Amino acid sequence: MGTFSVWHWLIVLAVILLLFGAKKIPELAKGLGSGIKNFKKAVKEDEEEGKKPESVGMQSAPQTPQPTPPKQEQQS
Repeated sequence: MGTFSVWHWLIVLAVILLLFGAKKIPELAKGLGSGIKNFKKAVKEDEEEGKKPESVGMQSAPQTPQPTPPKQEQQS
């Protein structure tokens, strides 16, 4: 009962055809495919960007905070 049978998938397909029409489905599939392609391309670019070593000029040593001298109160 937890899995879909062939009849369930046919009913789902028929409902999709009724909702969107036969002409609209290829356009939706094309849009979905191009969206997935763009997503994979962006993920690949991010992975390549993460693997590149940063340039030497961009790296800097972590700065340690300099202690501030205590303020002297003025007496009037």
